[in-house]
Amino acid sequence: MFGFGKARDSGEGDRQEPSAPVVMVESSIPKVSRRNKPMRPAVGKRGFDAAISDRLTSNWSTTPLTADQVIDRNQRVLVARSREEAQKNDYLKSFLRLCDQNIVGHRGFALQAQARDNNGALDRGANEALEAWWRKWQRASNCDITGKRSFRMICKGAVKTAAKDGEFMIREIRGRNAGPMRYALQVLDPQRCPVDYNVDRLANGSFVRQGIEFSREGRPLAFYLMTGDPAGSGYTFNGTSLDRVPADEIIHGFLEDITGQRRGIPWAATSLWRLHMLGGLENAALTSARTGASVGGFLEWDEGYGPEPDEEMQEDEELYIESAGGVFQELPTGLKSKAFTQQYPSGEFAPFHKSMLRGAGAGMGVAYVSFANDLEGVNFSSIRQGVLDERDHWMDLQEWLIETLIDRCYQSALEPALLMGLVVNNSIRLRPERIEKFRNVYWQGRRWAWVDPTKDVKAEIDAKNNMLTSPSEIIRRRGDDPDTTWRTYADDIQAMRKAGIPDDFIMASVLGAVPGTVRPPAGDANQEEDEPDDKNETPDDE
Repeated sequence: MFGFGKARDSGEGDRQEPSAPVVMVESSIPKVSRRNKPMRPAVGKRGFDAAISDRLTSNWSTTPLTADQVIDRNQRVLVARSREEAQKNDYLKSFLRLCDQNIVGHRGFALQAQARDNNGALDRGANEALEAWWRKWQRASNCDITGKRSFRMICKGAVKTAAKDGEFMIREIRGRNAGPMRYALQVLDPQRCPVDYNVDRLANGSFVRQGIEFSREGRPLAFYLMTGDPAGSGYTFNGTSLDRVPADEIIHGFLEDITGQRRGIPWAATSLWRLHMLGGLENAALTSARTGASVGGFLEWDEGYGPEPDEEMQEDEELYIESAGGVFQELPTGLKSKAFTQQYPSGEFAPFHKSMLRGAGAGMGVAYVSFANDLEGVNFSSIRQGVLDERDHWMDLQEWLIETLIDRCYQSALEPALLMGLVVNNSIRLRPERIEKFRNVYWQGRRWAWVDPTKDVKAEIDAKNNMLTSPSEIIRRRGDDPDTTWRTYADDIQAMRKAGIPDDFIMASVLGAVPGTVRPPAGDANQEEDEPDDKNETPDDE
């Protein structure tokens, strides 16, 4: 038996005093008999069905792929197939049209300059000058190096290219070559940057991945773009004839799905196979329906009738009966007709087709009713919920486009415009040394009408009256500029007063109040000064 106690230092070398005897106390814990055989570790089952590897999951990946591996293996094939489907598949064309209409819209992105004075108030003169200059720069002759596209059309093209190819590339041109405003854009085909061009190490320690040069920290340094023969119509998939363009001249936009992703993939990547197969199914079903709708059949001879086997017949000779409506034709003796009926497509085609489109729309982030243009069987609640979720997705993509393209173009175009004196307020040029004041802007994207205007407007009014939102926020949700709205109201009121309309009716038309219940603001020029109730009293001094 061994006793464990606190060791005592005797201070005399190895000499130790004898310790007191250890008294063993019987434990109250029951003893457990030991097994003769050692215990084997239990073989644990996987906790998730998706982690099981068997014959049903033999073609399912078991090793995580990096972003570079995913792009290297799939990007070029996905882009090729996405472009083809965009040309011939109605539903993918519908998706691209939805992206165009909901992200950019028919008005594009409106600039609301927010330059403020030292006291925090908006500098209305400077803001109006900035907005006027920006509207002028957005013209095709100023913003596009080719002079063909307005800035709104460039944004539309960027959205469609990103949805179809997974990314867009635009080159910034500065200086005299950029046109009258010294800043313009050149739209590029992203496939001109070869995804298969890789260099492990360059002399300066940088490296090239998928046609883009990066520093050791992963910051883009340059883009390699194909030059080739301008008269050529195809791509050259090799590392020759490449131009090195600094990264600060290229606007490269894509949605990052995997951390470390360097190139984009089409937004419909998960739906392409389904849409392609569904297109083939529709063609086959349509051909089958057309065949079944045609009057047709076979002619069959009874035994002992018909042409003799040794009778010579022309190889191209065909035996057929012309069919006409309301005509019954007598067949020769021994010859009978055998009808041919085509049953497909039958009742299961429509629900199957609808289910496939619903899955494809979910993969692309759009509501089924919008993607398939199918409003059958929807009610207010269901369409409202689907539309609201879809609009949140569109607004998220709007912010992505603002951060990636629109705001960068504004900030880049502002400096040469100020230096050249192009931003003018009442013949007074805005000073370039105050550029930081003019960088503060707000971008208003496209907004949508209410699903049920009566209910939604009432909800907005109740939220405003209970201080859950502000009037300016309501105006912004409608896609308008609050400051512009207030000034429009003021201009309308002044115009009605000049026309001699009483204030009661003006307030009723503006606020919807009953005439006589709303008084004009105090100190108004058209309001008569209140007389004191008691003639012995005088008004207070101001």
